[in-house]
Amino acid sequence: MASSFAIAFKAAAMNMAGSIDRRGMLGLGVTATFASAAPARAAPKDSRFLWGAATAGHQIEGNNVGADVWLLEQVTPTMFAEPSGDACDSLHRWREDVAIVKALGLNAYRFSVEWPRIEPAPGQFSQAYLDHYARIVDHCRELGLAPVVTFNHFTTPRWFAAAGGWEHGDAPDLFGRYCDRVARTMAAGISHALTFNEPNLALGGRWAENPPPPAAMARLAASIAAAARASGSDRFSVLNAGDPAPMIRGVVAAHVKARAAIRAVRGDLPVGLSLAMPDEVAIGPDSAIERKRADVYGPFFAVMGQDDFAGLQTYGRDYIGRERSVAAPDDAPKRANGKPWFPAAVGNAARYLHKATGKPILVTENGIDAVDDAERVRFIPEAIASLEAAMADGVPVLGYLHWSLLDNFEWMSGYGPRYGLVSVDRTTFRRMPKPSAKLLGDIARAGGTGKR
Repeated sequence: MASSFAIAFKAAAMNMAGSIDRRGMLGLGVTATFASAAPARAAPKDSRFLWGAATAGHQIEGNNVGADVWLLEQVTPTMFAEPSGDACDSLHRWREDVAIVKALGLNAYRFSVEWPRIEPAPGQFSQAYLDHYARIVDHCRELGLAPVVTFNHFTTPRWFAAAGGWEHGDAPDLFGRYCDRVARTMAAGISHALTFNEPNLALGGRWAENPPPPAAMARLAASIAAAARASGSDRFSVLNAGDPAPMIRGVVAAHVKARAAIRAVRGDLPVGLSLAMPDEVAIGPDSAIERKRADVYGPFFAVMGQDDFAGLQTYGRDYIGRERSVAAPDDAPKRANGKPWFPAAVGNAARYLHKATGKPILVTENGIDAVDDAERVRFIPEAIASLEAAMADGVPVLGYLHWSLLDNFEWMSGYGPRYGLVSVDRTTFRRMPKPSAKLLGDIARAGGTGKR
């Protein structure tokens, strides 16, 4: 989930206090930086509704040693509960993962391409890894699956972070160059391309109900400083761990460059980006909901006019008071563990995102952290029904991609959270589909819940 580097720094801060919430803990917004296209080939077009599951490279592949995040997992002090290590070993077991998606009856698989693997040093591109990801695209097509590919799912090369990350003036051009290489290798088979995954999380954290304590902020700064020293640099800039303003300017400009680079290779490939967007509810007549939306989504809305779709990632509701998010009302639905329960959030968020952008909506992430899969079994039909209700009211929805396919590395929270449709044995890497996986597949085969 779904966290350059958009990771749950706030989650880590809360983890230090013994509480983890993967989605509500992102973007501290602190200053902590030390300091010609190939011709397009004939390509398949996906007009079908996409039913699928999502993953991200760093979270499932394992041993992504060239990534900024990998280094931050290793330094002392670290904000991570544990290192990613082998993750789910999907770097080698990706065919098994794709086979599971197919066997479940889904028709789409979202995965990310890892920039640290493809460009391990500035200007040095790995053809072997470009071919690796192209094989995943091609294999999905062979099985009748639509490959939804994310070009940046938070992680960036270590050299990029050590040079200033998204704050560096060359960042947009460097990202555009990387996207050009990826597109030249595999754009012909991609169904939908996402330039970025939830880059607005860097802005959302400053609206959180409970800011992280000073001790957590100090630890974060020390971790960033340690990564800078390990890189032989005076800076190590990662998204969500620094001043959001210059980072977001860099990311927004990089999205524009990336979109142009991808379209230069294949002009009919749908391109967009995903935004983290809860179902927002105004509390009180003087709610700051519109100010919050302008702050957290506005910079991206401003450059999405030429996008083909808007990616939506929703995990719950957010209640907005006069200054920031506030606690849920006492009568708000809750799970047995006391955490909020509102599967219909995704349908409401889709309505808002379409109204705000005019774009078709692709749900690129939606899910629930649940050790008891029975909760996920209850969650999925309610969430999809809310999306179907929005569609019945005229919201154009392109697909629903559940987060996540596998129980995987959830950034600073480590391997504790369970978002997967499929469990993974941490020693043998054996994949074991849960009842919720079969349920989602049954819904996909039926074309929906039938509640529209």
